[in-house]
Amino acid sequence: MSAVETPPLAAASGADLLLWVAVPYICLAVFAVGHVWRYRQDQFGWTSRTSQLLEHRWLRFGSPLFHIGAFMVIAGHVVGLAVPASWTEAVGIDEHVYHNTAVWAGSVAGIAMVAGLGMLCARRLLTRRIRLGTDRSDKLLFPLLAATVLLGIIATAAHNVFGEGYDYRSTVSVWFRGLFVLQPEPEAIAGAPLLFQLHALTACLLFAAWPFTRLVHVWSAPIGYLARPYVVYRRRAATPPVRQGAATRHATGD
Repeated sequence: MSAVETPPLAAASGADLLLWVAVPYICLAVFAVGHVWRYRQDQFGWTSRTSQLLEHRWLRFGSPLFHIGAFMVIAGHVVGLAVPASWTEAVGIDEHVYHNTAVWAGSVAGIAMVAGLGMLCARRLLTRRIRLGTDRSDKLLFPLLAATVLLGIIATAAHNVFGEGYDYRSTVSVWFRGLFVLQPEPEAIAGAPLLFQLHALTACLLFAAWPFTRLVHVWSAPIGYLARPYVVYRRRAATPPVRQGAATRHATGD
């Protein structure tokens, strides 16, 4: 008679179940329900609340750096967390190539994102008119976003740039994918380094705060403008042309 295997959830401790099962699912629920509530209750506030008219020099450089870095970071996380290692190996990308690409491309993207975010935060703190317009959601968003980004960069630098290397796809990625197929594996991330755990927790909190901050404007990207026809401006009423003879008589007083 074979031994009965212990289910992963039963083998996990209470703290692991709280941190890596309960908290992520609560944050995802708040993320989904919060967006529905925000859209129904605050459509007028569904905006990035730009302050370009108040200050544009810092915004000119900080905003592109932050957004380009953010897009690269998100793309890297999608590949690293959602795509199993077997899939990348199946298309000819071995672990060594993937590791080097992820570390260096992710470092560049992270530095660009941090530089842009630093400019935006400094702009908000140093410009009095913008600082006075900062609401409570911004005071929550900026520190939480900064903590999430910095923890990710520090974890990568400590373990994969200056350290011996850590394969998060065998632990953190397994836990992440398990959440979305309703088969959570808290023990997969419970053994990950502390910096990766803190990065994952702050990311969960960021998702929970997302619907109540200016981040909702991400879902309102003006994609329709790409296929929008040209706008042709016309006069409301056509002015009849003036004949040359009539214009001459009017000018001479005849």
